[in-house]
Amino acid sequence: MKTFNIGQAAAASGVSAKMIRHYESIGLIRPARRTEAGYRLYGDTDVHTLRFIRNARDLGFSIAQIDTLLRLWADRGRPSADVKQVALAHIRDLDDKIRGLQAMKTTLEDLADRCHGDHRPDCPILAGLAGAAPGADAPECEHCG
Repeated sequence: MKTFNIGQAAAASGVSAKMIRHYESIGLIRPARRTEAGYRLYGDTDVHTLRFIRNARDLGFSIAQIDTLLRLWADRGRPSADVKQVALAHIRDLDDKIRGLQAMKTTLEDLADRCHGDHRPDCPILAGLAGAAPGADAPECEHCG
């Protein structure tokens, strides 16, 4: 079995050394073996697990979801329906986030479309951020002059 120090494990897995230490501290990965000098040592299985975590993070899974997925991955007798359930729940969460981002984009596009972008000081973007109703000027404030 090949062993890796934390830097080598980071390079091989695509997970930074800082995040490896973090994942270890929260129990997402098992504590590393240590040399007599206290340096962390990782094996092929550890690096494989770190790649799994990196891939799951790249897909936007939360730490809690990754913990669940790691447990399912380790349980070779688990039904695939359990894994699919986690994935489908994540897809629903992503759909909610996408709808929220689309709403933000639409609002910002509307504000930008109403802004003349010229030398005048009035700005619907700032008015919108200040909470003014669409088409209304923002209330006077110490920042607006």
